[in-house]
Amino acid sequence: MTDLNHVVLIGRLTRDAALKYLENGTACANIALAVNKSRKQADGQWVEETSYFDVVIWGRLAESLNPKMTKGKQICVQGRLKQDRWEKDGQSYSKVSIVADFAQVLSGANGGQAQPAAAPAFKPKSSAPQQEYESPAEDSDFPEDIPF
Repeated sequence: MTDLNHVVLIGRLTRDAALKYLENGTACANIALAVNKSRKQADGQWVEETSYFDVVIWGRLAESLNPKMTKGKQICVQGRLKQDRWEKDGQSYSKVSIVADFAQVLSGANGGQAQPAAAPAFKPKSSAPQQEYESPAEDSDFPEDIPF
C-alpha cells in the first residue's frame, strides 16, 4: 500500500501574504490560514472551533496570488504536510506546515465572489492515465442543488 500525504483546506487569511525571493530567484509566499468548524454540543448550543495553519506557496503560483492574498480573504489550499525539526539551546523543536501544490482565492473579505486566480492549473504528479468524468444521465437521481 502506498502512503498518502494530502490536505485540502478552505479558510480565511489571518494576515496579508508575505512574499519573498530566495537567492536563486524562486518566489515563496507564507500565509496563515484560519479554518472554522461549527459543531453542536450535547446541550444543543453551537460552538465554533478555529484551527490555524501555516502555509507555504512556491514559484509562479506565489507570485500570481500574492496581490490577492490579503487579510480576511477566503482561500482554498491543496497540498501536503511537511514537518520541520530543529534543535536550539539543547531543546528539540518541531513544526508542521502545509506546502501548497495549488491555491485559489475564493472570495473577498466581505464574502463576495472573487475572480479565479491566474495561477497554473493543478496537475496531479501521477503518471497514471486520467479517466474522463461522465455526467449523469438526465433522468438520473443525481441532485442538482449540491451546495458546492
